[in-house]
Amino acid sequence: MTIDEHSSTRVTDWATDFDHTDPTWAADPYPIWDELRSTCPVAHSERYGGVWLPTRHQEIAEIAYDTDLFSSQSILVNETRPLTPAPMGIAPPISSDPPFHQGARRLLLPAFTPRAISLIEPFTRAYCEKLVEELRGQDTVDAAQAYSQHIPVRVIAEMLGFPHKDADDFRRFVTHVIEHVDAPEEERFEGFMELFNYLQAQIDDHIENPRDDLTSYLLAAEMDGEPLDPDHVIGTIALLLLAGIDTTWSAIGASIWHLADHPEDRARLVADPSLIPTAIEEFLRAYAPVTMARLVKDDMEWNGCPMKKDDWVLLPFPSANRDPEMFDDADQVIIDREVNRHAAFGLGIHRCAGSHLARMELRVALEVWLAAFPEFSLADPDSVTWSGGQVRGPRSLPLTIG
Repeated sequence: MTIDEHSSTRVTDWATDFDHTDPTWAADPYPIWDELRSTCPVAHSERYGGVWLPTRHQEIAEIAYDTDLFSSQSILVNETRPLTPAPMGIAPPISSDPPFHQGARRLLLPAFTPRAISLIEPFTRAYCEKLVEELRGQDTVDAAQAYSQHIPVRVIAEMLGFPHKDADDFRRFVTHVIEHVDAPEEERFEGFMELFNYLQAQIDDHIENPRDDLTSYLLAAEMDGEPLDPDHVIGTIALLLLAGIDTTWSAIGASIWHLADHPEDRARLVADPSLIPTAIEEFLRAYAPVTMARLVKDDMEWNGCPMKKDDWVLLPFPSANRDPEMFDDADQVIIDREVNRHAAFGLGIHRCAGSHLARMELRVALEVWLAAFPEFSLADPDSVTWSGGQVRGPRSLPLTIG
């Protein structure tokens, strides 16, 4: 299996010098986490100015729930520390600390209730069906580049009221902000400015031409009786655009990858589509795409670890989901697993507000794909590429159809 490469210096000791952008991590992080859980459950690295890595569910949950000792002011590990102060942070509510967080999160919840998400399901299904129609008749297709990576882009654009034609821009923003965290600081700054200039143009258009979409909703919203700060609006829209795309296309792609590599599971879902909702919970557990981050608020010793103020702490929810202390047969993908309290959507106050949306997109994407292509397999397992960084999923997924 090949992988996207961003890391400049390869890791030789995961306990003392890990790097989540390393090609080995991107290709297959599960053996790394398994080894660390048993030998060094909280690893440390001097990279990125100092970063810690708990690998067991217990420690990951403790940190995720602890808002007194750990800040969410920035959730992407990189060489610089956040410039936007707490408690709001750069992308509320995911970057917000209490007490600001509660109000910022509450603003978003009406747009992501099961009822609200059900209204966008027909649009999502119609778009998935359009994509598969374009692929019919082809012997080999890239399920990542031609299918999974398009779905959340179009859905989020529809919800925000952004032009569908800007999909390539959205994908570029995602790659730059989330994956290229080790790019030079000047390059990172230029990419962020391009993103925020784009978002400001969309916001200006919505101010001049209000409509019934999520952007206009945020522009009209109030918090504590006051209109939202402009930085709050643009930061939240950036969060929805970025986090709502990369995480979901990664989950869809990983699920299709699993089914291509496990024909017995694919056959079961084709024969009995009613299993799909249960299966997607297992795919979310086994291939959870997101590793979140926190910042240490003050110098302290935490569980024997000498943490310093502004050290990063990575929270690999995928590792928590593979902890044998929490799940029977943790490394086995069991598509009819009955007890499955996974952490794919996070733990604590920042549990994903868009989980209903992600589940809907994943379910619809698999339903439409399996109905159109009941038989498929990996065209070449070595040609599958995976993204590194804090959101892991297939970036190239060539499949043989039939």
